[in-house]
Amino acid sequence: MTEKPWDGRFAEKTDRLVEAFTSSHQVDRRLYRHDIEGSVAHCRMLAKVGVISEGEAGDLVTGLMRIGRDIERGRFEFSDSLEDIHMHIEARLLQDVGKVAQKLHTARSRNDQVALDTRLFAREETRAVIAQLRGLRRVVVDLAGAHTGTFMPGYTHLQRAQPVLLAHHLMAYYEMFTRDQARFADALQRIDVMPLGAAALAGTTYPIDRHYTAELLGFSEVAANSMDAVSDRDFILEFLSAASIAMVHLSRLSEELVLWSTAEFGFIELPDAFATGSSIMPQKKNPDVPELMRGKAGTVFGDLMALLTLVKGLPLAYNRDMQEDKAPLFRSVDTLRACLEITARMLPRIRFRDDRLRQATEHGFFNATDLADYLVGQGVPFRKAHACVGQAVAYGLEHGKELHELSLEELRNFASVVGPEIFELLTVEQMINRRRSYGGTAAEQVEAAIAEARRRLDGETEVPK
Repeated sequence: MTEKPWDGRFAEKTDRLVEAFTSSHQVDRRLYRHDIEGSVAHCRMLAKVGVISEGEAGDLVTGLMRIGRDIERGRFEFSDSLEDIHMHIEARLLQDVGKVAQKLHTARSRNDQVALDTRLFAREETRAVIAQLRGLRRVVVDLAGAHTGTFMPGYTHLQRAQPVLLAHHLMAYYEMFTRDQARFADALQRIDVMPLGAAALAGTTYPIDRHYTAELLGFSEVAANSMDAVSDRDFILEFLSAASIAMVHLSRLSEELVLWSTAEFGFIELPDAFATGSSIMPQKKNPDVPELMRGKAGTVFGDLMALLTLVKGLPLAYNRDMQEDKAPLFRSVDTLRACLEITARMLPRIRFRDDRLRQATEHGFFNATDLADYLVGQGVPFRKAHACVGQAVAYGLEHGKELHELSLEELRNFASVVGPEIFELLTVEQMINRRRSYGGTAAEQVEAAIAEARRRLDGETEVPK
């Protein structure tokens, strides 16, 4: 059984069952690069302030870098007798460089060490998510740009409501993903805070330079309160919250892709490379990829709830419960990033069936609102116009006719002010292109939105530091 750092206090060795139960290296070994990066910066800071010599720091840094390469190449042995990645690296360092390794932990605790590692990981992954969201936004904009002339039904309550441009529908997702990117960029500011130097909870008596350590690690801020530094997990909660909202948007898009790929809708055909078949029904082409993304949203939501539940009752400062924070973070990072990547690769390869989309706009009384608006323009109060058009719709349903298929005489039975010009206004093209209000579905507005989105994307040259 490996010697524990706290063995001086205890008369008994740790039970093997307890070692297995408290071990976290199976999860937190993923932080090895961040742990080594933080330890290297800590060594250099200790040398700068004179707590260790430059030579000792050099030996420690060399040993740490060598350990990092060994882990990366699969040449590192893990054991439950060493609880976490931090103890594994420190124990191996002692073997490699000798007793100088015992100085590595001067002026720090595993409490601030793990907080640092997790922030380094979260910062790196948040920047990667921001870059992926930017890429997905460009995919959506390009797809919208290719469909500025494609008409489709717009829905409320999943009932056909008014015709819109397919490009307009797609640009709604651009707006969602833009908000997602902004949320992660905002969260990045609070992730980018350096906790090292808080030690166990109260700070340290050594003359450390926390701002120098932060500079070495590229942090923009230093945690101002040592107790908060080791107990804060808001930055993970914030990441998981932003991830959950992003997964909501991916799930909504997935739901529409599932619906649109059915024979009942027939609006799209998914690429073969992003669909699967049935083990028993040869004719099937199943939308498994969007279905799985829709399902994986629940995994991320669960991770957020798990961490909220974990931290809600914890007193200050560090508690061992916090060991359970990394699995939800890692799982959500992997889930979100995989979903973003596969969506960005799948969307450009979807075939939109323009004929089916257009055909769907020609039935369902889409032009009822336009007829009511026309009557308002003729001096009829809107509520009265609404009632007149409702009666016309009921008549059309009874006689199997759309509003634009009714004769002028039939329409005048419901509103005498109707003139022959009404039929031009009830076409799909007019219904769409007359909606010129800012943010509307008129082609000129949609094309302007696409152009503005492209300008905005072209101006976003770097991930926030």
